[in-house]
Amino acid sequence: MMEDIQLIFARNLKTIREREKLSLEKVSQLSGVSKAMIGQIERGESSPTLTTIWKIANGLKVSFTELIHQPQAETELILGKDIHAIQGDNGKYVVYPHFPFQKDSRFEIYSIEIKEKGTLHAEAHREGTVEYLTVFDGELTIRIQEKDYRLASGDAIRFKADCPHTYINPGKTLTRLSMTIYYPH
Repeated sequence: MMEDIQLIFARNLKTIREREKLSLEKVSQLSGVSKAMIGQIERGESSPTLTTIWKIANGLKVSFTELIHQPQAETELILGKDIHAIQGDNGKYVVYPHFPFQKDSRFEIYSIEIKEKGTLHAEAHREGTVEYLTVFDGELTIRIQEKDYRLASGDAIRFKADCPHTYINPGKTLTRLSMTIYYPH
C-alpha cells in the first residue's frame, strides 16, 4: 500500500536535512519557510502547499520529487492509480509526478492537467535547470520572463527554467501535457 504523501515528504525532508547537517533554522533561512512550519512538516503535523514544497526544494537545492517520492527499485512500473496527484488553483490543475529525480539521470517527469482558465505558477528552479514540455490535448500558454508562448496539441517547447514561469490554459477544454525537468550537476 502506498504511504501518505505528507508522511513521505516529512521523512524525505528530515533525511535530506540531516544528511546535509542543516538545522531547522538553516533550512528556514534557505527556503523562506518558517522554522516552526518546517518542524511541523517533519513531524507530519502540517500538510504543506505546493508553493511551500517548491520553496523548500529550491532552498535545499534538490528536486521537487526528491522531497515527495519514495525510493523505487531498478525497474519501475508506474500505475496511474498509485500516483499521488497534487492539486492547486482550487482544483484547476493537477500534477502527477511519475518519475522522481535521480542523481544518475538528472531529470524528473510529470504529467499535468490544467482545466479551463487554470493557472500554475512555478518559482525559478536552480540555475541551469531546463524544462521540456509537450502538449497532448488542448492549448497551453507558457509565460517565461513576461513573454507568452502559445502551444497547441502536438507542440513542444524547451526553456531555461531558472526564472519564474507560469502555465496557463487559455482554452475551453482540458489541457494535458508532459513535463520533463533536467537538473544540471
